[in-house]
Amino acid sequence: MKSDIRNFDLNLLKALDALLDERSVTKAADRMSLTQPAVSGMLNRLRDSFDDPLFIRAQRGIVPTLRAQQLAAPVKQLISDMEALLHTEAFNPATSKMLVTVAATDYALRAIVVPFLSVLRKQAPNIRVAVRAVDLPSLPTQLEQGEIDIALVTPEMIPTGASSLRLFDERYVCLMSATHPDAQTATLSLDRFCELDHVLVSPAGGSFSGVTDEALSKINRRRRVSISVSSFLILPELLSTCDLIAVVPERLTSADETLVVREPPVDIPGFTKAMIWHGRTERDEGQRWVRSILFESSQHRCL
Repeated sequence: MKSDIRNFDLNLLKALDALLDERSVTKAADRMSLTQPAVSGMLNRLRDSFDDPLFIRAQRGIVPTLRAQQLAAPVKQLISDMEALLHTEAFNPATSKMLVTVAATDYALRAIVVPFLSVLRKQAPNIRVAVRAVDLPSLPTQLEQGEIDIALVTPEMIPTGASSLRLFDERYVCLMSATHPDAQTATLSLDRFCELDHVLVSPAGGSFSGVTDEALSKINRRRRVSISVSSFLILPELLSTCDLIAVVPERLTSADETLVVREPPVDIPGFTKAMIWHGRTERDEGQRWVRSILFESSQHRCL
């Protein structure tokens, strides 16, 4: 082959394929919606590229040379491969075996990922989901390099340039055991709230002050934080065995009869949760479907 692949016109392969199938310049031209002179010109270029006549005139049409016959199968395979690249198979949730990697905080794992997986398993049982902790410093690189497909964060955590969608606004409530001395009281007074022993969830670990303490500080009040833990997941068991109360996001409360929910006697600012992804997956049909399921499942609080 005399041509350099870098300069070879791949459209010539379609002409060669048509000529091999039709054994006629006229029929090949009709099949390609081109004029006969145009296809004849393409045949001349093919002959020059492959340094072979490729086709010999016969009584009825043209006859391929041995070289042309050797090219028939590889050319057809190349065309098929190129068409497959340009026309991806339609996404089918029921049969897809794609892998989705989600980065989530401890809160998002319980409030968003669990309901999402419940819905996903019913509609797409073969899709695999890997859940990882959110690593803010590495998140932009992880999204760009495909290590993370979706991250569940608050707006202030969204990296520059990332695509995002607001999921919901969250608020805080008080949670305590049904056997707690104050569980029989419909409302908590501010004085009583500050007198009680609290457990605080500090994701970074070790802190005894949080958003509730900031809200109390604005009205010159303080509460007693006796225990600091790093995960929300331990709270139900901890509250059920100790006379403690906790201020938690409302979506983490459940219909568990052993726990009761009360309104906090101080205005505590809530927060917003958002889903983010990289532009590289913006048009991917499978990724778009997964994001839609995650969004829909997040709109309904699971009790």
